[in-house]
Amino acid sequence: MKKTIVINPRDNVAVALTDLKKGETHEGVALTEDITKGHKFALNDISVGEQIIKYGNPIARATADIKAGAHVHTHNVKTNLSENLEYVYDKIPTPLKKVTPRKVNVYKRANGDVGIRNELWVIPTVGCVNGQAKLIVETFKTRYGTYGFDGVFTFTHPYGCSQLGDDHERTKLILQKMVRHPNAGGVLVLGLGCENNQMSAFKEGLGDVDEKRVKFMACQEVDDEIESGVALLKQIADVIKNDRRTEQDISCLKVGLKCGGSDGLSGITANPLVGRFSDYIVSAGGTTVLSEVPEMFGAEQLLMNRAKDEKVFGKTVKLINDFKDYFRRNGQTVYENPSPGNKAGGITTLEDKSLGCTQKSGSGPVEDVVFDDGYVTAKGLNLLNGPGNDMCAVTNIAAAGCHLVLFTTGRGTPFGGFVPTLKIATNSELAAKKSNWIDFNAGAVLESDFDVQLENLIDLVVDTANGKLAKNEINQTKEIAIFKTGVTL
Repeated sequence: MKKTIVINPRDNVAVALTDLKKGETHEGVALTEDITKGHKFALNDISVGEQIIKYGNPIARATADIKAGAHVHTHNVKTNLSENLEYVYDKIPTPLKKVTPRKVNVYKRANGDVGIRNELWVIPTVGCVNGQAKLIVETFKTRYGTYGFDGVFTFTHPYGCSQLGDDHERTKLILQKMVRHPNAGGVLVLGLGCENNQMSAFKEGLGDVDEKRVKFMACQEVDDEIESGVALLKQIADVIKNDRRTEQDISCLKVGLKCGGSDGLSGITANPLVGRFSDYIVSAGGTTVLSEVPEMFGAEQLLMNRAKDEKVFGKTVKLINDFKDYFRRNGQTVYENPSPGNKAGGITTLEDKSLGCTQKSGSGPVEDVVFDDGYVTAKGLNLLNGPGNDMCAVTNIAAAGCHLVLFTTGRGTPFGGFVPTLKIATNSELAAKKSNWIDFNAGAVLESDFDVQLENLIDLVVDTANGKLAKNEINQTKEIAIFKTGVTL
């Protein structure tokens, strides 16, 4: 296996693929110090103020003279990012090769959507009834078991009351989107009765639903909320137990693209592999969704140049600038990233992180940009508004309509969203150590090649769409987190 890699011929740094020792020679350079796996070393002398080039683009500037073979990291470089940038649309060709679409077996819904799960959900409108929601689910499962479908779940949260403005509307909207998500065969919407997120307003914003599959209950309005809730679940269960999978083209899938706990190999193994998957499914007529707007900072111009037209370019500029404005309103710099874990793994600046992160989008055109109140409707690659926080981002991605999420990680995480969340390790050591968390080892691309591993990843996505459980599902790790920006009363 290779011990180092120079990602782009323009780069003036190389990345260690394994721990390297002082005095060893790699890429024609004698190392002046030990280099930890995932970290960078200089390929030539770099003067103070000179740009550090990785992925063929600047990721930082030197704050000191750096000798060839020296470690290049936070101690001797600094971000180039500033608060305000001027963007110009410089459209680049984004052709994708033709592929042979695969088939998947999914649940066809009455409105034309498809689901890859047929689950029964209890969705609380307010955190006050979280305990009741859990008891209703557990009582139902004890009494009736799985009942012949894909499981019974509740998704608790602390919100739905004492929120103002955008936070209140965002909570309501996320929960409404979950009620309509096609991975749910049926839903019980559970309220308290006196909360801000009133059931009447919630139902009005929800629009028409199949009353056999979606039921509503306010706990203050019934004598025994547990028995009443179980009875309503039983009514829904009697309907959805008859749903069956049918064969459809893979183009019916909407797949979210997310990374968390990244390391120095994220932009070398897992993210480029997921990018190749994105190109595959887009070429097959399907849909992918990239979010984590703060982790586009430093790579946003590359995404903007892939916008299909001026309108999408303008929406991308708004996406970036709106999120920068959010940072500034809260007195924060736009480049306060990466995390301590990222830095320990070899990621130095936000540009370093973003240029690796956005590789999950592949090379195809950006077809649309989706904001908080929207759904993903355009086939192809979409950008979605939202933070980088893992739980919030996956919740946003799933609520926008994605059936599953490909989640790359170099440090590892057990987290999963309310849709299958496939964990893709950037390195073989993590995949072996945390096999109970990791669904796929992208570190294997260093020992084989991308084409082989892409086919393996496509197989995994097809199997998951067909009903194979992701590790987060096996571990019963299915959670939501709703993005909050304002005041709590």
